[in-house]
Amino acid sequence: MTTALITGTTAGIGAAFASRLAADGHNLVLVARDEKRLREQAADLHDRHGVEADVLRADLSEDDGIAAVEARLGDRKHPIDLLVNNAGFGNKGRYLEVSLADELRMMKVHCEAVLRLTTAAAETMRARGRGGVINVASIAAFFPRGTYGASKAWVVQFTQGAAKDLASSGVRLMALCPGFVRTEFHARAGIKPDSVPSWMWLDADRLVTAALKDFARGKALSIPDPRYKAMTGLAKLAPRAAVSVVSSNVGRPPKGRAKGQPKGR
Repeated sequence: MTTALITGTTAGIGAAFASRLAADGHNLVLVARDEKRLREQAADLHDRHGVEADVLRADLSEDDGIAAVEARLGDRKHPIDLLVNNAGFGNKGRYLEVSLADELRMMKVHCEAVLRLTTAAAETMRARGRGGVINVASIAAFFPRGTYGASKAWVVQFTQGAAKDLASSGVRLMALCPGFVRTEFHARAGIKPDSVPSWMWLDADRLVTAALKDFARGKALSIPDPRYKAMTGLAKLAPRAAVSVVSSNVGRPPKGRAKGQPKGR
């Protein structure tokens, strides 16, 4: 039986991945910051699907947290067959409305942690000649969207480049670019549902189903919804200034409104 390790697993897209992979018979290693929620999730998945679900509490904005997950990924006696780098968060506010410390924390989670965990997984997977990594980016990677969009653009470029470098190794990598998904993520980032057009919202379970199909087909990039595929295509043709205005305002409050502090998932 294969084992998947998922970060940011207790809610949203991470929880949808955990539920789907458990239903498909994969054992799991669940990674998040809240140990109580992790243990509740592990017990539920074990009871519903009969799989083994281990928990690993780790804060990926801290070196110790990243190192703990790296160590688990490097355990060759209990190998990980699939890594899903899903942990992430959105800051409340625009550039210069968010503290530099919070911007750097985002870069730590979205970029450094993804690089280090992908590397730890890929090294052991390459030695075994098989394995896979799904790095959850965002449709924001293709639009001007401040530090969040920039960090997710890095995830896409890194993953696609690494996928090419490892193409003959038996290790597959894919960047997943969801749009707005009804999860805790957007609520914690201060995005109100009514500030986003209803047609832009996606279902997490359907998203994961489409993403896993793309992964099985060997794709290095997954935009698992026709609406968002069309949007990215149009963005390439539209004037850059117009794209920037739209992308920087969808889902955000008017400029100048006071913002709270971010919370991660």
